[in-house]
Amino acid sequence: MEFSFVVLKILLSASIIAGISWYTGKNPPLAGFLIAFPIVSVLAISFSYFQYRDMEKINQFASSIVVSIPLSLLFFVPFILNRWMKWAFIPPILLGLALS
Repeated sequence: MEFSFVVLKILLSASIIAGISWYTGKNPPLAGFLIAFPIVSVLAISFSYFQYRDMEKINQFASSIVVSIPLSLLFFVPFILNRWMKWAFIPPILLGLALS
């Protein structure tokens, strides 16, 4: 049962990420809008709840997500700057990782 739950979580998460990244080629603004929704957080919180059924841990987990949002936004700054800088892919992603 545990193994099948892990496989289900992997398949669902991978499908959503792959689907949105595929959709980026068709409509980048809408794909960005979709990925900005807390899809990964909703999945992780739901999976954690159904696996452990411990609301105190879920509350702590959600609180840590809220605290980390401002830091994670720094990751996107080099991509915004790339409109003018015209870098290839590697510099903005490395700089984004360094900033976040």
